[in-house]
Amino acid sequence: MKESIDGFIESLSAEKGFSPNTCRAYQNDLEQFLAFLQDPGNGLLKEGEEINVHDVDDIVIRSYLAFLYKKNQKSTIARKLSALRSFFRFLVKRRAIETNPAESVLTPKRGSTVPRYLPVDEMFRLLDGVKGESLLALRNRVILETLYSTGVRVAELAGMDVVDVDFDKGFVRVIGKGNKERSTPVGKRALACMRAYLDKRGKAVGSGINGSEPLLLNNRGGRLTTRSIARLLEKVVRQLGLIHPISPHGLRHTFATHMLDAGADLRVVQELLGHASLSTTQRYTHVSIDRLMEVYDKAHPRR
Repeated sequence: MKESIDGFIESLSAEKGFSPNTCRAYQNDLEQFLAFLQDPGNGLLKEGEEINVHDVDDIVIRSYLAFLYKKNQKSTIARKLSALRSFFRFLVKRRAIETNPAESVLTPKRGSTVPRYLPVDEMFRLLDGVKGESLLALRNRVILETLYSTGVRVAELAGMDVVDVDFDKGFVRVIGKGNKERSTPVGKRALACMRAYLDKRGKAVGSGINGSEPLLLNNRGGRLTTRSIARLLEKVVRQLGLIHPISPHGLRHTFATHMLDAGADLRVVQELLGHASLSTTQRYTHVSIDRLMEVYDKAHPRR
């Protein structure tokens, strides 16, 4: 079973071009399933026995989902079931098994959740919350301004190099999920913050900035991680005492919501966010219902 999981994860990277983060997520979900199978307390194996892929049927998977229900939300369970379906589909294609035992298991119904986002006034307060002209302060302003200006994922921002920024045309090159590349506009304020940060960084090391260097560096001169960006945002939010706690992904939601509130076309926002499916972007439309009603009241002849 473990060898089959390793082969599947390798295929996600080599054949499908999935990002390291996505591969890691699949691996964690599948290893959790394997741990469930190997736990003698679940009654599937006797101590010392080894699990084989042929031993897994739909009843075993349903038992696993029942186990997950104790501590996990429906969205998490649905994701883990999706990982199992993909894994067993891979084994069917490799002729390791004849049928996919996860195919007949129904996905838990997920409730509609409102993406968390900041109102415009709180977003501006956050952007203005980092004071000072130190190298650290300049870098932190780049992080906040760029996340809100572009709507990129935090991993996409962390992975940016200096060469990915086109200061003349006002675009950044983004490597998204599945190593898909896209260009997205970046605002003048964010670009000005980048220039100030890179200028000061170049003076600090006494040389020009190499285009292949990471856009954002940590204190040791290495690439800034997604976790460090999340910690920075958490610290700024706490210092400002904002009413709504927010994560880096929440700033992506904020970008999308504010764009739609201002009248941006849904498909344009889809392109900017790098969503493969329009239905993913449509999650943001219901938060703009007040604006839709306002437009309706003004425009409809029999309102």
